[in-house]
Amino acid sequence: MKEHAPVLGVIGGSGLYQMSSLTDVEQVEVETPFGKPSSPVVIGTLEGKRVAFVARHGIGHVYSPSEVNYRANIYALKMLGVKQVISISACGSLREDYAPGHIVIPDQIFDFTHKRARSFFGDGLVAHVGVADPVCKDLSRQVYEAVLQAGGTAHLGGTLITIEGPRFSTRAESNAYRSWGMSIIGMTASPEVFLAREAEMCYAIMAHVTDYDVWHVSEAPVTVEMVIRTLLQNTQIAQQAVQALMPHVPVACQSGCQHALADALITAKDRIPQETREKLSLLVGRYLS
Repeated sequence: MKEHAPVLGVIGGSGLYQMSSLTDVEQVEVETPFGKPSSPVVIGTLEGKRVAFVARHGIGHVYSPSEVNYRANIYALKMLGVKQVISISACGSLREDYAPGHIVIPDQIFDFTHKRARSFFGDGLVAHVGVADPVCKDLSRQVYEAVLQAGGTAHLGGTLITIEGPRFSTRAESNAYRSWGMSIIGMTASPEVFLAREAEMCYAIMAHVTDYDVWHVSEAPVTVEMVIRTLLQNTQIAQQAVQALMPHVPVACQSGCQHALADALITAKDRIPQETREKLSLLVGRYLS
């Protein structure tokens, strides 16, 4: 598979890959050391390059944010040879100027989840990966340009806070997040962004603002219907943005994403269990040889 590896992985809704311009489509079942991904991986050709899609919440949206197998999703794309990943997701706005219908490409993440497996490492192999700048600046810039080319209203920068969900925020919580300086709120960026860094993959987020969460006194509180309506309206922009991005991928990365483990592994090589070595060989093999 890696001989014709996809140059881009896209994690988002199952409707994203239903575009007429996607050709030579195949569906691949992948089994990872961390189980199966949320859905079969759909691989197709777009603008002459291969791209892989994973439905984050499963076909028909059957997994809550806490139930998504984030490790398997990222590892499956890694197994297929993907080096750069875009997350496409819904978010609520915590700022007046980031309005519903807009698209935000955040540059910072605040992880406020508490129930999720956050790392590939453990079981005798410890890694401390640097995530001061958790998303790839170079890929994010290209995603921003692609959204503008697709006709979307885009914002480059901002902090995305990831809450556990699946419920929406209380007004007190929403106002607290605003007082902390958060820009947008979602339920899926963490731990996905950190796992991508551990897998030495460039990662960027295309966050579609569907609502003002519940803090805005002159707007209705967020509902599922509100989220779905805005997402459906923005699906075409997301598809067009992915297509506009394809001529530019793989993006030249100056952020060091693809060497993130070079100085992160701290366990003495002779103390790493063989089972763990084999399980994580795709990630660490070149550093342990």
